[in-house]
Amino acid sequence: MASNFAYKNVRDFEFMIQEWLPTEKIFSYKQFADYYSKDDVKAILEPVRNMCKDMIEPLNEVGDEQHVRFENGKVITPPGFGDLFHYLQEEGWGTSNLDDSEDAMILPSIYYAMVNEMIAAASPMFMPYVGLTTGAADLIVEFASDKIKEMFLPKMMDGTWAGTMCLTEPTAGSDVGDILSKAYPTDDPAIYKIKGQKIFITGGDHDMTENIIHLYLARIEGAREGTSGISLFVVPKYWVNEDGSLEDNDVVATAVEHKMGQHGSATVALSVGDEGRCRGWLIGNPPDENGRAEGMRQMFQCMNFARLGTGLLALACTANAYYNTVEYCRDRVQGRPLTNPKGDRIPIIEHEDIRRTLTMLKAHVDAFRGMIYKAYYMFDLRKFDPDPEVREEANNFIEVATPLCKAYPTDEAWWLIGECIQAYGGYGYTEEYPVAQIARDVKIYSIWEGTNYIQALDLCGRKWTMKKGTVYQKFMQQIRDFYQENKDVPGFEKEFENFGKAIKAVDEMQMAIGGYVGEGKISMLPLYARRILTATSMVYGAWTLLDMALIANKRAEELGADHYDYNFYIGKVMSARYYLKNVVPTVWSIAEVVKTGDSSALEIPDAAFDY
Repeated sequence: MASNFAYKNVRDFEFMIQEWLPTEKIFSYKQFADYYSKDDVKAILEPVRNMCKDMIEPLNEVGDEQHVRFENGKVITPPGFGDLFHYLQEEGWGTSNLDDSEDAMILPSIYYAMVNEMIAAASPMFMPYVGLTTGAADLIVEFASDKIKEMFLPKMMDGTWAGTMCLTEPTAGSDVGDILSKAYPTDDPAIYKIKGQKIFITGGDHDMTENIIHLYLARIEGAREGTSGISLFVVPKYWVNEDGSLEDNDVVATAVEHKMGQHGSATVALSVGDEGRCRGWLIGNPPDENGRAEGMRQMFQCMNFARLGTGLLALACTANAYYNTVEYCRDRVQGRPLTNPKGDRIPIIEHEDIRRTLTMLKAHVDAFRGMIYKAYYMFDLRKFDPDPEVREEANNFIEVATPLCKAYPTDEAWWLIGECIQAYGGYGYTEEYPVAQIARDVKIYSIWEGTNYIQALDLCGRKWTMKKGTVYQKFMQQIRDFYQENKDVPGFEKEFENFGKAIKAVDEMQMAIGGYVGEGKISMLPLYARRILTATSMVYGAWTLLDMALIANKRAEELGADHYDYNFYIGKVMSARYYLKNVVPTVWSIAEVVKTGDSSALEIPDAAFDY
């Protein structure tokens, strides 16, 4: 029972698509108008939910027990992983959704994200194989030459080949600009000799596909130091000759890293070009006359989608842990009510603290979903809307929402799943129950795709000032406008009072940091950045929860308590109430801390940490 995919239905996804977000706009685009509508949610997603339960969940337990192995220089994945990878590709749930040709039936990003949420919930360790191949192919679609596209994309699209992103090196993690990997010109200006080492490469080597296509960061000889001198290359494990045949490309797996969780996910150390035979295709142009290259710009143009996807993975784990916990709390009989100590023993879901725990979990899952799927909706506008102004506004929204959607769910998931373990009691701490594995699997997400400190610096250092501050202020103005339009809705007075107070508190934090920076206290920004990101995320999450709750409250009143859907709608209302009254007050507490400006963490001597 160590794994259990506990999604019982797709009702929440139906609400997102059919009742909350204005998705009729997406389904009017020519790419989707003849294929899909907002009424197709259940028809599309229910079979995926069944597939996750019947096919993917069982392999999650296999992967947790039969770890990725490194034997005789080969990376061996758990039994069944390769077959599942190819099945998903064949069924259209893999890289094929990138095919935006005229006759392709691709899904909107928001639909595809819902598919990925369920697959990730069923097996967090398996999802990266699909996601990374998609990410690598997406970069090739966006930036590579036609020749590179023709050479690599067809077999990445059908799952014959897999893909990875190769950034981290032994001497350069978050500080990517310090990478040591080098690229040397050859007689062909599109092909370079590559030499270097990479570590922590998820999917960096495995036995599931006949080739692995690495999107590899390296510095061309003579380019400037730092991130601005880095270029991006397509470096296949096996070189692809003009006739389509493959030959060894001097890309060698040297080890697999042994992780706390995600045991079926291959995280590999690579040595590239040790024998001087590794070649890579340059994506885009070589460095200019000033030594400036295009690699990091290319990587970061696609990074928003990857970061949003990481937040989605944390949501999937948190939601599945929550659903498992609800099941357990309904079945577990323990103790008697304090109001009737001589009465019968009761399921623990009837105990007050358990009800608080479950409501807290539900509120956070609903907030994460609201934040993330609103952003995925914007991705569809940015990609498909014919109006350039609409695309620009969607992009601006994505720029601000991305660090919030990546960092907040991945930070909160760790302790929220800890609360799931607490609700299980002693059983939660044993490996026979699913929440123990979910806790191990989820922790990596706050580290992936730029640690959450980097996300906080992105928010406070870049997004606050983007386009002279207009991008961030437009994002916040949408939240202020929603508050003004709805603050007097009957029955939600306290919720909107807290919401308004939190908006004001976030504005005060920005002003306080501006004051510190103006005084030359630059270090105060990084000192408080993560807490500011958390507070801003709470305001964004509260906005989505209240927006959904107003719709749900109206529907609940229309249907009445006897209707089969009443509990769904009233649950949305209660999620918002709990979050606004129990979570959002943290925002102005953080504001008080920021405005106080304590700098003791900067002033404490290094030697004091030894005691």
